[in-house]
Amino acid sequence: MKKQLNTLEVFCIASGSMISSGLFVLPAIVYVSGGPSIILAYLIAALMVVPAMFAKVELATAMPKSGGTYFFVNRSLGPLFGTFAGFASWFSLSLKSSFALVGIGLFIQPLLAGLTPNIAKLIAIGFTLFFMALNIISVKHSGRFQVIFVITLIAILAVYIVTGGRHIQIGRYEPFFPKGSLSLFAIAGTIFISFGGLTKVASIAEEIENPTKTIPAAMFSAFITVTLLYVLVVFITIGILDGKILAQTLFPISLGAEAIAGQFGYIALSGAALLAFITTGNAGLLASSRNPLAMAKDNLLPAFFSKVSVKRETPVMSIISTAVFMILSIIFLDLEKLVKVASTMKLILFAFDIASVILMRMSRISTYKPKFSSPLFPYIQFAGIGIYIFLIIFMGKIPLIITGGFFAVSILWYFLYSGSRNKKDSALIHIVERITNKSIKTDSISRELRDILIERDNIIEDRFDRCMKNAEIIDLPDEINTISQLFSIAGSRLSEKLEVPENEIVNLLKEREHESTTVIQEGLAIPHIVCKGTKTFEILVLRSKKGVIFSQGSPGVHIIFVLAGTKEERNFHLQALMAIAQIVQNRDFTKNWLKVDTVEDLRNLILIADRIRKGEV
Repeated sequence: MKKQLNTLEVFCIASGSMISSGLFVLPAIVYVSGGPSIILAYLIAALMVVPAMFAKVELATAMPKSGGTYFFVNRSLGPLFGTFAGFASWFSLSLKSSFALVGIGLFIQPLLAGLTPNIAKLIAIGFTLFFMALNIISVKHSGRFQVIFVITLIAILAVYIVTGGRHIQIGRYEPFFPKGSLSLFAIAGTIFISFGGLTKVASIAEEIENPTKTIPAAMFSAFITVTLLYVLVVFITIGILDGKILAQTLFPISLGAEAIAGQFGYIALSGAALLAFITTGNAGLLASSRNPLAMAKDNLLPAFFSKVSVKRETPVMSIISTAVFMILSIIFLDLEKLVKVASTMKLILFAFDIASVILMRMSRISTYKPKFSSPLFPYIQFAGIGIYIFLIIFMGKIPLIITGGFFAVSILWYFLYSGSRNKKDSALIHIVERITNKSIKTDSISRELRDILIERDNIIEDRFDRCMKNAEIIDLPDEINTISQLFSIAGSRLSEKLEVPENEIVNLLKEREHESTTVIQEGLAIPHIVCKGTKTFEILVLRSKKGVIFSQGSPGVHIIFVLAGTKEERNFHLQALMAIAQIVQNRDFTKNWLKVDTVEDLRNLILIADRIRKGEV
């Protein structure tokens, strides 16, 4: 997928995903239960989303791939749970986006006489088709559309906040807790899902420029901006409107603007509400369409979902199928009831995201290298899972039962269609391997994450990388701890590759060591020789956890690179020495070298280390 979205566009996708009914309708509904204290409830709800936000940012900076939660869960918990996560994410995002588009009719109805529910549905379908075409043409066009609408929306709300501040009446904030302070957390639970759209951008991480910087910057700034807008707009609206009016309307912000600026204010804020619902629908279609794309790549859905237009560089079939599902939902489903089910699924997926972070860290996969790490690990993660379990229970039995049925269908799909086709490794396998039988260990996820890191960091392979991909790496047993034993092993392994007798290689290594030690720094040695032949260069890498003694009284050497090449390879010999010197200077390289489990982990540590490659400035 082509990287086309910049920080502003990602910020607007995240912000636009959050601002809709949660701001323009919900305050009036929850005001009935909490009065003015809903201002504080919005702030508490924002804090509740922080564990999921941290988890998504960490995972997205480590694995910036299409699919977001689906990809994270698949690679951490395995394809069985990944299948559920993929379908649940697709289902919940699509339903909530459809609901947002239907909500457009709610705000158009007072402005256009004679607007029936069926016409409102036709309007929603029209917007769905428009967004489908926009997303097919280019994700960049979709991002630019989002920027124009979201910036306009934020500007209108900012004017409302500044203007409304001069019209508030302090008496309307009393009593602040009309039904007691304990109701605050139940109200926050209702409001919480309004922040759920924040993490949608993880689904399009593969299409974001410089994702390791863009994703944290965009998500954190969107979170702060929207939280401030929620709290300030609700604060102003409560201070402007009489409590009885506020509790009986579905258009609280529009009525607040009407109280300030008459009919013009009402139309302006109703227009802002339309922008909010439109941006939520566009962002939802963009994000949800990446789930079938990612699932098809892993053989969990038919291959045609993974087809990407060569000309447009967009997943056409995935976008069309998502738009069709949204249109069918608008026409046939009771979206208002199903949105509660979608919210329950979203909470479960948030818990899965956090569990993915825990599992990825516990797996100790050497190539799991997020640029942002969730703070206060594991306390904030377990607190987050506890909060989301509580909110899931709070949603009631019916949504939970429907979600359980959805999970059962996902399992059935996995065993009937996907099980034999998907052979992906997961972090859970690595954890099980560490405490049980090592024979079940596979390295596919480690290699996949390595390739993701190379793509993420725009690493262009040079000759040293290619040599290291093919180099033999040996993990020495503890009984091999002398230099003579080391050289004997090196001679044996290099003899066939160099077509030079074993004893000749051993003698060359000994002669070179006798001239001056090849221990470059404490813990690192680079024995190197020039051998007969032409255009030949080999690297042998060895790890000794106990340490090989190169000279009496010196510390043991744990990192050993044996270089052997012919005379005309002298320049590359120097390049290899420079590359190794830079690699071992990476932060925690030696610590990780001694900690990782397999030779593939050792190879990955070398390949993903920061260094200047030939051709780089």
